Amino acid sequence: MKEFFRELFRTTLYKPNQGRIVRQLTAAGIGIVLLAGVYSLFEYLRFGLRGFPGNWIDWINGWLLYFGLAGLGRNPSTEGWIREFVRYGLPLTLTLISLWVAYRVVNMPRFADFLIAVEAELHKVSWPTRTEVIRSSIVVLVTIFGLAFVLYTFDFFWRLVFHWLNIL
Repeated sequence: MKEFFRELFRTTLYKPNQGRIVRQLTAAGIGIVLLAGVYSLFEYLRFGLRGFPGNWIDWINGWLLYFGLAGLGRNPSTEGWIREFVRYGLPLTLTLISLWVAYRVVNMPRFADFLIAVEAELHKVSWPTRTEVIRSSIVVLVTIFGLAFVLYTFDFFWRLVFHWLNIL
């Protein structure tokens, strides 16, 4: 765990010229997932923090008094400022942290070596030509529609039999 946090705060890239494409795509995928969570939080906060957790101003005041700072009191303008700061500041902060984490995770030595190996294996794959892909797709689609027709025929037949026997 200690190594994980040490790697999170490094600024150098691990083997920068190897596995670059796979690392970029993986970082983009991780970033999209994290940003979707941040967006969900932003939408939740958009409707205000009236129910956030109970009397949250008193909760903040308690923490400020714990650290020896003066409490906020029940000033409506201060509460409004804090609400707006939490509404926009928290998602912005989490966005920046998420982007940094997505960038750093793919540069951690063990994970980066795995992604480098993945890219090396992808170069060994014999990719089909465009005509092979089209032909294979046609075969799959014809098979799916054929199976759908067979299942529909069986369903229609058994429905007729069950109606004729007065079961349905």
